[in-house]
Amino acid sequence: MASNPPLRRALLAGATGLVGRAMLPLLLRSHASVDLLLRRAAPELGADPRLSPHVVDFAKLPEAFPAVDDVFIALGTTIAVARSQAAFRAVDFDAVVATARAARAAGATRLALVSALGADPGSRVFYNRVKGETEAAVSGLGYESVAIAQPSLLLGDREALGQPARSLEALAMRFARPLSWVVPRGVRPIAAADVAAALVAATARGRPGVHVLASGDMQRAAG
Repeated sequence: MASNPPLRRALLAGATGLVGRAMLPLLLRSHASVDLLLRRAAPELGADPRLSPHVVDFAKLPEAFPAVDDVFIALGTTIAVARSQAAFRAVDFDAVVATARAARAAGATRLALVSALGADPGSRVFYNRVKGETEAAVSGLGYESVAIAQPSLLLGDREALGQPARSLEALAMRFARPLSWVVPRGVRPIAAADVAAALVAATARGRPGVHVLASGDMQRAAG
């Protein structure tokens, strides 16, 4: 009788955000352990013995990196919050790529990334261009399997997580249900929990190569 394969070890960067917070309980069910990379201590994430939090400076990650199999990156900000294009890029490109590179060097073979609808390295829109450049950079790091989620506007309660509300997301939450029937599925606002579930499932499948998860495809059937 064949034995079950050992559970994989996960690394999650961005656990305090909308998608990361929704992803954490899923990873605790699917993985033997979860290492967390955090900008600050986050006791609100709980004290599960399988969790190993690490408070780090993403601009200078430690050389001794946790040995993991799957890395999930849900880091991100906005230019309004970052207050400059350079500060935005430092999070959405530099921190993301540095995390992916360090995790790959530590043995990770599968990568899951939260990107954005419209990501395109050739875009004239700065936000979309940086997201596209980030996707291209992490896709070239030698991972066996890469899953990239490109969600539309995220639905979720940022204020409950202690984060500043984002005006477009707040507007989307207000009108998402009443107007969902007239908004094409591919650009319809999407629940952060749906993005989290889609990325965890795609990573579990471990299909070789780079796979983009379109926003419409991540929407739950009832959405």
